[in-house]
Amino acid sequence: MMKSFDGFQAFGKDGFEAYIASATAMTKAFQEMASEAAEFQRKSFEKGAAVLDKVITAKSPDKVFEIQQGYAKEAYEAYVGEVNKIGELYMNAAKEAYKPFEGQLAQFGVKAPK
Repeated sequence: MMKSFDGFQAFGKDGFEAYIASATAMTKAFQEMASEAAEFQRKSFEKGAAVLDKVITAKSPDKVFEIQQGYAKEAYEAYVGEVNKIGELYMNAAKEAYKPFEGQLAQFGVKAPK
């Protein structure tokens, strides 16, 4: 009986350590995502302010339209790029959070998803 209790205790300790490692990985990933989002917002605001200055100093409605059209295209491309980057960060976060549990799940015959 003592041997099974020791095994159960080791399993619980390993699970707790895996949980801590997983939570640490997720915390780090969330901080990275928040930093990335804040940087994107800062850049977007600066670009928007620069475009507003250009629009205000434009000499004709055609030039205003051209500036707005260029800004819309750049903003859309930047947004799509940022969404892809955040998606990759989420995927990496999930993989890092799962790693500590791989060994324990392997004991039960559960395979890691690829």
